Amino acid sequence: MKVIANIKLKQGVLDPQGKAVHHALTSLGFNEVENVRIGKQIVLHVNETDKEKAKKMAELMCEELLANTVIEDYEIELK
Repeated sequence: MKVIANIKLKQGVLDPQGKAVHHALTSLGFNEVENVRIGKQIVLHVNETDKEKAKKMAELMCEELLANTVIEDYEIELK
C-alpha cells in the first residue's frame, strides 16, 4: 500500500525557507503570491493491506521520526 505523509509547519511557526521563496517569486514578478509555506511529503510503500493498520503505522512513524511534532503537523493519505 502507498502511504503519503504530508508534513507542514504549524501555524505561528516562522518559515524562513517560505519567506525566501516568496521573496524570490516577487523578484521574478509574481506579485500575486501573498504567502509561501514550505512543507515536505514522504511517500512510503508498506507491506500492509489493512488501511487502518497502515494509517496507524504511518502515524506512529510520524510521531517517532518523520515529523517534529513540536513545530510540525502532519496528514496521512492512503492510496
